[in-house]
Amino acid sequence: MRKVLWYSIFLFAGLGLSQALPSVLGESHDTVATAIRTLTMTGLAFIMIRVGFEFHIDKSNLKQYGWDYVVAFTAATFPWVLVTGYFLLVMLPSGSWGDLDAWKETLLAGRFAAPTSAGVLFSMLAAAGLGTTWLFRKARVLAIFDDLDTVLLMIPLKMLMVGVAWQLGFTVVLMAVLILVAFVWLHRVVMPVTWPWVLAYAAAIAGVSEILYAGSKLIDPSIPIHIEVLLPAFVLGCLARPSGTSKTADVEEVEHALHDLVEQPREERAGTMISAVFMVLVGLSMPAILGGPDPEHPAPSPASLHAAAPGSAVDDPAIHGGSEEGRYTTTVTAGQPAMGWGMITLHVLLVTFLSNLGKMFPAFCYRREAHWRHRLAVAIGMWPRGEVGAGVLVLSLSYGIGGPVVTVAMLSLALNLALTGAIILVVKKLIDGVPQRP
Repeated sequence: MRKVLWYSIFLFAGLGLSQALPSVLGESHDTVATAIRTLTMTGLAFIMIRVGFEFHIDKSNLKQYGWDYVVAFTAATFPWVLVTGYFLLVMLPSGSWGDLDAWKETLLAGRFAAPTSAGVLFSMLAAAGLGTTWLFRKARVLAIFDDLDTVLLMIPLKMLMVGVAWQLGFTVVLMAVLILVAFVWLHRVVMPVTWPWVLAYAAAIAGVSEILYAGSKLIDPSIPIHIEVLLPAFVLGCLARPSGTSKTADVEEVEHALHDLVEQPREERAGTMISAVFMVLVGLSMPAILGGPDPEHPAPSPASLHAAAPGSAVDDPAIHGGSEEGRYTTTVTAGQPAMGWGMITLHVLLVTFLSNLGKMFPAFCYRREAHWRHRLAVAIGMWPRGEVGAGVLVLSLSYGIGGPVVTVAMLSLALNLALTGAIILVVKKLIDGVPQRP
């Protein structure tokens, strides 16, 4: 558990620096934020490629994956519904309940509660020595589906904000193609898989994502394409077959070979170092909590909005349109009453409780597969949030959504991220000494 403690310290360090850097760096913060975002995505891609190495698809039991997707859908949707309802019914005045703009903007702001941070979760579970458990295998499937659901559900939300666009359909088609490729060619593509190669693949995936984003802006600067690296990286790991593996080796033998390679001391050390750096970067990816669009805290520049966002959920702030003064004045921002820090703290605690409560449905599933404590541990293990949730909040800022709602959302995300180490300790304590089967 020492590794979990160190990872937690690195997360705290990144969170602290994320709030200090904007004022320290001044105008150069945009450039630094762009580098942070790119490095964060490279670290996430590295972790997800390795997760894909040991991913197994039981093609004789595809119904199980359909049920896993349903469970993951609830884990991505229930927190969103609960948090959005809280924002609407508790934090906004009753006069705004019938306002369509307030609904659209609050639905977007509440989406931060949906995605589990797959990279943080997998790194922490592995650091806790849980990488070979049923808990890890199930969390691997659910967290990936959870993040895919988050990206998919962001598409109709974007349509509410900007209208129907071909770029959003392109994202859906590309995701479907990648999933099909992983299913058909699982562990069939021979490639080098030692850590320097995996890091190079990760950097290439992050680079292609950025090139696609920049190229799509030349076509239509208002709705650029930004592909989340999580799925392409995971698919690449699923395709991988180590060089030197027998041509007659089946998928299970290939997975064992990949597992043995990752367990080598040199590979373990490299993986630990990259995961540690990733923890710092995830913390650094948090938007400035007091940087929202209100008179006391001016709105961030369009460049820094995109640069701070580590995930595909973020588009160019220019989508919102309008003048610089009008861009950051919306129904939700204008409709929120002034609020002291004591009340904000209460809202943060309640929103955090609701967002985590929404993740608990998996605890009631898989009764034939695992003991109730393992099922409860899976649900609690889905609590950590991170880079994708931060991306949703930055997108909210880019549309001009601000005030106490976004402040509470940012603080809730930061609190959940800071508690990741404690969450993993609870998970480990829950399953210690308990048989995996019910």
